[in-house]
Amino acid sequence: MSHKQPKENLSNEQTVDGKEMFLVTAGGQINCLRCIAKSNRTGVQCAKPALRISPHQKCGHHGGRPHSAETIERISAANTVHGQTSKAAKKQYRDDSVLIHELEDALYALRMASGPRTRGRKPNGYRGVYSEADVIRMIRERVLHRM
Repeated sequence: MSHKQPKENLSNEQTVDGKEMFLVTAGGQINCLRCIAKSNRTGVQCAKPALRISPHQKCGHHGGRPHSAETIERISAANTVHGQTSKAAKKQYRDDSVLIHELEDALYALRMASGPRTRGRKPNGYRGVYSEADVIRMIRERVLHRM
């Protein structure tokens, strides 16, 4: 049974900028190129191995993946959403919230409900419904809005 001899330790080699060229992993068994990206905040070099296909000796996190023109175009054309919701989803939620609050007011104006009302501020776009005339106005606006 033969044990693998550790490869020559290349971690002492540095670039002109003082960045380490190689990374020793797996208990000294694997020597690989090290990502040369540096943190702006701490000034510490990235500790990930560089991708073998990277022309700039960067890891996948720091842009080591090569992108063709078609790939870049596909990424920019994708309908990506930053965060949890899009503007359209937020508008739909707000409109639904306005409708719920107005319907609750209509129930109280028509004396069909009693007890505590929903607490908190009303959403943007909310118009109070306090009388039977306001209920009729709300219904007309909703019917005309659908058409």
